[in-house]
Amino acid sequence: MRVRHAVIGLSGAGVVTLVVGALMIAPSASAQQTVAKATTPTTVADCAATTSIHQFRCLSLRRTDLKGAMTLSANIKPAGLGPADLKSAYKLPAGGSGVTVAIVDAQDDPNAEKDLGTYRKQFGLPACTTGNGCFKKVNENGATSPLPRADSGWAGEISLDVDMVSAVCPACHILLVEANSATDSDLYRAEDYAAAHAKYVSNSWGGGESSGQTSQDAHFNHPGVAITVSSGDEGAAPGAEYPASSRYVTAVGGTSLRKSSNSRGWTESAWSGAGSGCSRYDAKPTWQKVTTNCAKRAEADVSAVADPSTGVAVYDSYQAGGWNVYGGTSASAPNIAAVYALAGTPSSTNAASYPYSHTANLFDVTSGRNGSCGAPICTAGKGWDGPTGLGTPNGVAAFRAASSAKK
Repeated sequence: MRVRHAVIGLSGAGVVTLVVGALMIAPSASAQQTVAKATTPTTVADCAATTSIHQFRCLSLRRTDLKGAMTLSANIKPAGLGPADLKSAYKLPAGGSGVTVAIVDAQDDPNAEKDLGTYRKQFGLPACTTGNGCFKKVNENGATSPLPRADSGWAGEISLDVDMVSAVCPACHILLVEANSATDSDLYRAEDYAAAHAKYVSNSWGGGESSGQTSQDAHFNHPGVAITVSSGDEGAAPGAEYPASSRYVTAVGGTSLRKSSNSRGWTESAWSGAGSGCSRYDAKPTWQKVTTNCAKRAEADVSAVADPSTGVAVYDSYQAGGWNVYGGTSASAPNIAAVYALAGTPSSTNAASYPYSHTANLFDVTSGRNGSCGAPICTAGKGWDGPTGLGTPNGVAAFRAASSAKK
């Protein structure tokens, strides 16, 4: 048999898996003992960049060197980190039964529920369907029809988002709110609906800042609702992105996450693509009492895995043709939204402030950088830094209000 190309990836269980063409083949036991050199990871952004201040883009990054549509057996795992990996890396407990996490995206993924079923079955997670009340997909007005026009790029984003919420909080319900378009007016309408129907809302999209954003902050100012937003995937060069720079949201940066023989079992460093920067317009929050070198709001607040080179397994049949590895801060934002859901109902105080009161309950990421501007905006170090914020989850205590952190 002729083999045109082969690459090596890591399964969710940490087993080296040989990807040949469009197939994943489980290696022999002896082959599993051999450390093979992987091809240089290549990625593509699911959504095109935009220069309009009234248009946003999704922030998911899809690996192109591992793409493959396949049917996997129980003994063969897809490449990329899976639910067990994230639970292990971030010391996450069970919980979240019946709690709803809302995901706001644009356009429609017509295969969202079916693909979610494939992902959850592969990793042994309970079914999450419209029929059992766990999954619901609506338009920006909260109606189940008509749904927006399908879009392959946003479908990849949606697949990543629902899979990450599932991975971190398998018992959570998922409310997918699809805006009619990626314009600010449509996405804000979807945001308002999501915040009115869930205590946890994830947003994996963003764009450049504008002078009018402080008036737009009203769409993210929902007391008692934890709202997460991706910080961006272009490093520090573009500066802060909106709505991550809103003082009413938890801005989520990104890391590279790798297995290790240390006591934690994992190592993390700042991902070179993680967005960070100082807002030009949003005021510095009273709770951001750390050295940021910013006169106004600084991002990020916290972080989770986002590097596509150490990315997560995602099933997307509409765009990617099946299993693939994804990254970007689009992976870290739903991850953190689900961690908030595991932590418990937010108080009326701004949920973005919680980690600042509980830095000891985070893994401080102290290496790596996302640009050449130095510490703390570009270079990770002890305490707060731009690419990773205060750090990554070490359990869920950092994501509770100060009064309930020890409960």
